[in-house]
Amino acid sequence: MPWQKVTVVGVGLLGGSLGLALKQRGLAKQVYGYVRRAASIEECQRLRVVDHASQDLLLAVDGADLVVLCTPLAQMRELTHAMLPALKKGAILTDVGSVKASVVEQLEPLLAGTGAHFVGSHPMAGAEKMGAASARADLFHNAVCVVTPTARSKPEAVRKTEGLWKSVGARVISLSAETHDEFVSRSSHLPHVVAAELSNYVLSPAHPREQALLCANGFRDTTRIASGSPEMWRDIALANRKNVARVLGVFIEDLQELQLALERADGKSVEEFFQTGKHRRDHWCSQNASPSPE
Repeated sequence: MPWQKVTVVGVGLLGGSLGLALKQRGLAKQVYGYVRRAASIEECQRLRVVDHASQDLLLAVDGADLVVLCTPLAQMRELTHAMLPALKKGAILTDVGSVKASVVEQLEPLLAGTGAHFVGSHPMAGAEKMGAASARADLFHNAVCVVTPTARSKPEAVRKTEGLWKSVGARVISLSAETHDEFVSRSSHLPHVVAAELSNYVLSPAHPREQALLCANGFRDTTRIASGSPEMWRDIALANRKNVARVLGVFIEDLQELQLALERADGKSVEEFFQTGKHRRDHWCSQNASPSPE
């Protein structure tokens, strides 16, 4: 049975893609979008990513069965607090944030006693492109979506949240918020830090201008995600700072071992470094025929 009204708070890549998926699959009778800029209303109408777009948060949320926060992490608590007067009893609030423990800690108590329910989500389907113009209805197809219920979560709300992501093509797994944050610090957040530092270092104006001419496809592929939103990744890195700092320390230690092997001209260790990386990635690719864009 389709949702009667779904409100997407923040109609960018993820919010716009969710709106398109819901509309094209007939999963919601009405899809509303909350946007901050007047120009975004026209963009949403032109791209048809939602049925209605508004700068009025209470109007957008009023009567919604499901509200999905698709904003930067730092905005979620303020927006949730502001929408409380319009949240109907029984409504489900979820999000698409890349960090879960802090979001759950902030939002779950806000909804306590309101009759509405919060269940955290994270669809692993981001990309370096931003905005509703980059949205596509198949963004979540075959992507893993992590749902992070707690002891306070209502089972029916969890079931419906999982059903939302399954209905748009995602593969749902359930993890605690803390376990999720540990895992993504390695698989998602660390790669973004590495891509950003490669761009910062290799393309630094301290190097001769010819340096950039020697950056070919390998460099372009490795640094693709460095083009993501700096605001979003600032929020993610700070919200998960303990895990990110810890895995950075391990990563640096591994690189120092390679550095030592190079200084010693230890060909065996250097080859093992590359061989292990190739073997592990090839195995991962064979088990994941359609890895998500993130």
